[in-house]
Amino acid sequence: MDDAGLTAGLLPLPDLPSSRIDPSTVATGSVPADPDGGTEDGAEDGDPHYLDHRNRLRRRFLDRGADALEDYELLEMVLFAASPRRDVKPLAKLLIRTFGDLWGVVNAPPERLRGLKAEGVTLGTDNAVATVRIVGAAALRALQQRVIDRPVLASWQALIDYCAAAMAHEPTEQFRLLFLDRKNKLIADEVQQRGTIDHTPVYPREVVKRALELSAAAVILVHNHPSGDPTPSRADVEMTKEIVRAGNAVGLVVHDHLVIGKGGRHTSFKAQRLL
Repeated sequence: MDDAGLTAGLLPLPDLPSSRIDPSTVATGSVPADPDGGTEDGAEDGDPHYLDHRNRLRRRFLDRGADALEDYELLEMVLFAASPRRDVKPLAKLLIRTFGDLWGVVNAPPERLRGLKAEGVTLGTDNAVATVRIVGAAALRALQQRVIDRPVLASWQALIDYCAAAMAHEPTEQFRLLFLDRKNKLIADEVQQRGTIDHTPVYPREVVKRALELSAAAVILVHNHPSGDPTPSRADVEMTKEIVRAGNAVGLVVHDHLVIGKGGRHTSFKAQRLL
């Protein structure tokens, strides 16, 4: 505010940068709202619900951990960086409704995230979209690091968790190959093929060729069912038998074939005695 506009008799101005002074606060000496969604002294009774909301979320998260927050509240904390001066709760709730759950949000395709809007807050920039997606990328990388270069048969649940995180929300079928060395350590994790909503072309000779290139001793086959039902199809069973036959010819062991559904569901060919 221009000093020339002040008149005698007003209380002293709060010790804040002039760019943050609201004329409506000068006559009372009150402190204006923090642009990050709170106030310097905390929210008062009757203030809009989002005043000091961000600070309360941060304190609850640091004091009590993630379990003390709902999914949409964790997502709000992510969105703080994308929209530093607006109430992001409506957008967080819209994203959860649109993509089903928190994992679906942070792994949603950029083109589906871009432009989503709620009460004036929008994911309209590359920065906003990247802010959301980086969370999913970091979580997936962390899960992958729990299984890479480790004996996967001794950490089977970690492998299942990683495959589910990587594939359960894919909108089309994806065929993944996990190559193992002679000590059953994971040496390569590769998506060989991507297909349609209910079919992925798989070529046994390509599986064997890639295994030989990597000097792999064994392989675990993984693919997802976008429908969410991990029940193997007849085509899945026949394709697996063909890969097993091709692998036997060069000494490549097929340890298992996993079908990933949704909601943590999966099917193991070995457990179902289909292998």
